[in-house]
Amino acid sequence: MKNSLAGLLQQAQKMQEQLQTAQAELKNLEVTGEAGGGLVKVTMNGHHQVRRLAIAPSLLADGDAELLADLVAAAVNDAVRRVGELGAEKMSGLTGGLNLPAGFPKIF
Repeated sequence: MKNSLAGLLQQAQKMQEQLQTAQAELKNLEVTGEAGGGLVKVTMNGHHQVRRLAIAPSLLADGDAELLADLVAAAVNDAVRRVGELGAEKMSGLTGGLNLPAGFPKIF
C-alpha cells in the first residue's frame, strides 16, 4: 500500500511539473485571429493577452465605426478560439487524452 501511494504521489508531482512547463510554453506561444478576410488581425498569447492589433487602412478610411468594432470583436473571438484549441492540444498530452469531467477547472 505504501509503495503504491508513493508511486501515485510521484506521478502526481511529475504531472504537476509537466503542467507548469506546458503553461509556460503556452504563455510564450502566439496565435493570430482574423476577421473580414484578414482586414483585422489580433495576435494573443496562450494566456489570452492581446499582443498586437492590426487594422487595414481601408477600414479606417471608410469611417464605419460599427463595422470596425464588429470585426475587432470577431478577430478577438477567433484568437480566443485558437488559443483554446492550442491549449487543449497541449494539455491532452498531459492527460493522456482523457476527457476530464464537466466542471473540471481549466488550466490554460
